[in-house]
Amino acid sequence: MSRAFVIGAGLAGLVAAERLSAAGRDVTILEASPKAGGRCRSYRDERLGQLIDNGNHLILSANRAVLGWARRIGGADALREGEAAFPFLDLADGRRWTVRPGRGPLGSLAAAARPPGVGRAALLREVGRLLLARRGRTVAAAVGAGGPAWRAFWDPMTRAVLNEDPEEGDAGLLRAAMVRSFAKGERAARPVFAPGGLGPALIDPALALLAGRGVGTRLRTPVTAIHGGGRAETLETRDGPIPLRPGDVAVLAVPSQHAASLLPGIPVPGPGRTIANGHFLVPAHGLPPLLALLGGTAHWLFARGDVVSVTVSAAERSPLDGLGREEALARLWSDVARAIRAHGGTAPDAMPAARFLRERAATFDQSPTGAARRTGPRTDRANLFLAGDHAATGLPATLEGAVLSGERAADLALRA
Repeated sequence: MSRAFVIGAGLAGLVAAERLSAAGRDVTILEASPKAGGRCRSYRDERLGQLIDNGNHLILSANRAVLGWARRIGGADALREGEAAFPFLDLADGRRWTVRPGRGPLGSLAAAARPPGVGRAALLREVGRLLLARRGRTVAAAVGAGGPAWRAFWDPMTRAVLNEDPEEGDAGLLRAAMVRSFAKGERAARPVFAPGGLGPALIDPALALLAGRGVGTRLRTPVTAIHGGGRAETLETRDGPIPLRPGDVAVLAVPSQHAASLLPGIPVPGPGRTIANGHFLVPAHGLPPLLALLGGTAHWLFARGDVVSVTVSAAERSPLDGLGREEALARLWSDVARAIRAHGGTAPDAMPAARFLRERAATFDQSPTGAARRTGPRTDRANLFLAGDHAATGLPATLEGAVLSGERAADLALRA
């Protein structure tokens, strides 16, 4: 039986391994870290005494690849679909509103889908500019910075989707995400939550399924080099070389900077910006499961059980830059406390148990320069295929892009 080696046990790598093993290949996963799951991993935080996610991610009902993956591995029951309603809070003045996309393609332009004070004609004009934006344009250059919907729509949307400032984020990537979701109306824009964590929904069932198929997962086994000319012939690992026999294939599913070091002749995007997350133990907080924040430090708030988490995208460009852990947590707790009070709750006087995580290069470079350097799933080696959210799926660095990349790389590997 020909063998398949999957380098990387993040979401894209697990998807590729599942597809290859389902087709009868003898699959081995090689993962550098002590745990599988990458940015989708959930773990118990001892300081909080709770299960938290390695990173906050928003799944939408439009994300068919992610939802299909959950069904295939038996994790769909750990997901819950909500209504297409996105609450906002402006921490600068206390205003609250909810964006509710309507039905069909024009539903995103309905009155209930627009931020306060933004007319339909103005939003339609700006959306049209994004749809018609030439390749290589930033979001700001496409829609026009400072327009009616800038602060309450384009700025938070760009940060959430691209982990970039609108002045630097690629307009084509934002357009791709919006066309698949909000532009289709409420049926495609319903948030899908993982009440028990992303790991129990998207990672843990996959690991159990793969183990049942006899897939070997070798943790703490970084691949340090890939040798060969027209085909990959040897995988160098810390434990020694793995020769690839005729008919063997490999899928490289690692972050873009690692892929660049292993395949120096392949153009890949550079590392993107940092995402910072603060997690706070706050029972009875009274907050919605998802809340967009304006006018503060944090951009998005996720509430799950007794844990309230806030996210800061492109953290190098935020007030958190240069702050230590305690200072950063104090700033983020201020936002959380104000959000609790705005929703009628009582915030503790003192900051509760908290965890601060700063993930550097959390995404690939999603500027026009980075987007232009995306490649894959084929490489210059006939039996080696590229996966990961940085691969050329047409989507930004999302869970949907990661799943699609793993599927496409595996499908090509099966035909090699």
